[in-house]
Amino acid sequence: MSTFKAPKGTYDLIPPDSAKYLAVREAIAAPLRNSGYGYIETPGFESVELFARGVGESTDIVTKEMYAFETKGGDRLALRPEGTASVLRAALEANLHKLGNLPVKLWYSGSYYRYERPQKGRYRHFSQVGAEAIGAEDPALDAEVIILADQAYRSLGLRNFRILLNSLGDKECRPVYRAALQDFLRGLALDEDTLRRAEINPLRVLDDKRDDVQKQLVGAPLLRDFLCDACKAYHEEVRELLTAAGVAFEDDGKLVRGLDYYTRTTFEFVHDGLGSQSAVGGGGRYDGLSEMIGGPELPSVGWALGVDRTVLALEAEGVELEIPASTSVFAVPLGEEARRVLFAKVTELRKLGIAADFSYGGKGLKGAMKNANRSGARYTIVAGERDLAEGVVQLKDMESGEQTAVGVNEIVAELEVRLG
Repeated sequence: MSTFKAPKGTYDLIPPDSAKYLAVREAIAAPLRNSGYGYIETPGFESVELFARGVGESTDIVTKEMYAFETKGGDRLALRPEGTASVLRAALEANLHKLGNLPVKLWYSGSYYRYERPQKGRYRHFSQVGAEAIGAEDPALDAEVIILADQAYRSLGLRNFRILLNSLGDKECRPVYRAALQDFLRGLALDEDTLRRAEINPLRVLDDKRDDVQKQLVGAPLLRDFLCDACKAYHEEVRELLTAAGVAFEDDGKLVRGLDYYTRTTFEFVHDGLGSQSAVGGGGRYDGLSEMIGGPELPSVGWALGVDRTVLALEAEGVELEIPASTSVFAVPLGEEARRVLFAKVTELRKLGIAADFSYGGKGLKGAMKNANRSGARYTIVAGERDLAEGVVQLKDMESGEQTAVGVNEIVAELEVRLG
């Protein structure tokens, strides 16, 4: 047994469970690729300042959870705790917004890192698929990203998730609400850290998950009561578009999410079968983020869905994904001549796009057939000296058990036909 183990709060993805994660990533990405979103991949670490400015210096992510370090050259870097700031930085650096086709639609998939207390559904290393639409302010775009996430989840067979929806206003109406909320919070019996947070960003307090804080927040002013006419109209159009598309949602006046860059539309996907870590994904509009990190005014919207939590949600609902076997054909050679001939046939099958594997290590028939069964292959090719002397191999259907002799030179064409 190895001396080393995976670091605390992390996990290894190994077969066969890893196939579920790949299937989830593919299902989430499919509607995006079908809607004009191009793939982007950013480094696993960025400047600490990118996240401090974009995510927010008062957030738990920046103050408590970010893995920050200094390089030998003196640069202050951080493992990325979320994807939006990195994607927007890359889009600005590549001047994608200047190519004349706004919004710039991007999707990504990768690993993210936060120093959190590990528990089921909350890891220090986790996987997300995300989407960002950069450079356009349009309620239809907000509705589009929510619809695509809903479509992805339903394609997986998930049904017991809910979409929470809110508006956080904009730079015109949020300051008035901020002042009213601060006045309310100053009258509560909150600890020093929470009171300090209330002075920096009072909306963060609404996102506090502690029961003693939530009990005191009953009766807190809600942002929806302070929205300006423009934000009210914008939010109502998002709601109407979602309703027209048949996407159910719940209005949640206290939904703020954990990042400072959100404006107007904000939303969260939750699943009640996951216990305390019920959020499986979320996002919103972030019209000021580009300017926060030194770019031009670029109103944008996006989301990230947790692959890990989506898998847990599928398990909570008892949804079994239809994952095709990784191997369609398994070759079992008996003797040196058969090894040479069947290895060549396996190589030929692979070139044709047929998933094929081979019995390595010179196992006997019994051991090799056990491997063939474990592989999940639909067909097994078996050949020994007598078969090759007659110019045939034995083709076994692993479902029916039927075995037939097929010419050595015809076996590849026969398998092409059978496997469609």
